[in-house]
Order: sequence, then structure tokens, then C-alpha cells
Amino acid sequence: MKEYKMRRGEHLEDRIPDMESTVEDYFGEITDTQEFKGNDLYVVEDPDNPVFQRIVAGTSEYSGKKNKLAVHFEERDAEDVIAEGNADAAADAVDAKNDFLLEATGRDAKARRDSMKRAVEDDPDHDVDA
Repeated sequence: MKEYKMRRGEHLEDRIPDMESTVEDYFGEITDTQEFKGNDLYVVEDPDNPVFQRIVAGTSEYSGKKNKLAVHFEERDAEDVIAEGNADAAADAVDAKNDFLLEATGRDAKARRDSMKRAVEDDPDHDVDA
């Protein structure tokens, strides 16, 4: 499960006021919920795009801190997707993920990567010499 921060000065609930309908719009019918750090996240067991096997997404709330987007994209094996004739769906899957994350966080793919790199570099347990 990955957690994503919002841009400085922005809040997830302002960017996506109705997380449930937004998840359904991007990925398909919500079939269940899953607990993560005391929060119920939405589960899409049979996503609209055949590249995805399962998606878990929702709001990870923290008292005294800004909420984060928690998401896990479980993808099917590329060989299986291609064998089924769904190779074109791969580009749509990447677009759906990036568009959803951009809408939620206000950060494009490059900004999200840079933010994750900084988080790792700032981690005292991260040893660059190892």
C-alpha cells in the first residue's frame, strides 16, 4: 500500500470530496472495504480495465496531520493480459492510475516520484552506502 501526500496547502477532502464515487468512476464498482491503519478503504475486486486484478483506494486519516491518499494497484501478469488480446488496455490502465493520482494529489508522475525519493533520502534507516 502506498500513501501519497497532497501538494502544500491542499487537502484530499477538497480535491476529492466523494472518494467512493471517484474510485468507482476511475476503476469500477466497489465490492468491499479493507482496513488500513484504522481506516476503511474501498476495494474494487473486478476493475473495469483488464490490466488490473484488484484495486484498494481511500483516505488514510491522521489526527493533527493532513490526510493522505492510500492506494494499492494489483495488476495481472502482462503475458496473460496480452494473451487475452488486451494489450491496448495497458496504456489505458497507466492513464487511469496517473489521472486518478493527479486528481487526488495535484502532483503529476514526476512530482510524485521526486517526493518519494526525498522521503527515502530523509529516512534515517536508509543507508546509501549499503
